[in-house]
Amino acid sequence: MYKAKDIMSSPAISISGEKTLKEAIEILAEKQISGFPVVDDQNKVVGIISDTDIIRYSQKLSIVTHTSLSGWVSPYSDIGDLASMRKGYDLLGKTQVKEVMTQKVHSVNEDADAPDVAKLMSRRNINRIPVVNNDGKLVGIVTRADMVQCMAKF
Repeated sequence: MYKAKDIMSSPAISISGEKTLKEAIEILAEKQISGFPVVDDQNKVVGIISDTDIIRYSQKLSIVTHTSLSGWVSPYSDIGDLASMRKGYDLLGKTQVKEVMTQKVHSVNEDADAPDVAKLMSRRNINRIPVVNNDGKLVGIVTRADMVQCMAKF
């Protein structure tokens, strides 16, 4: 039976909670991913930051007022809105990841059975699960895409 360590992506991309949302956004864009774990200075998972977290935060502050969770800007935005968006993006450069991240994180040990990981993802409706070793340190991540790859092996 496959274990989490057999199907996870490793090493996992992660970020410190002290970094800024702008830095997180740059990683999301560069790596073409939708989220990743937030770790402390001992590489232990303390949260998850996703594009959805950032968009919700942006909407709450009226930084991105004319978008949906899909992230698309409305074609009906006017220039004033675009200027306010620019100011908002500057604010994202000052906001720390730990202020916006999801703090309740479900993680699994690297020896967890793959079907149990899939059940957890389905039951909790989550897209990614950090994988930790016996010391609680981040060693990888299982995403829905990883689960699909695992299913294709059967």
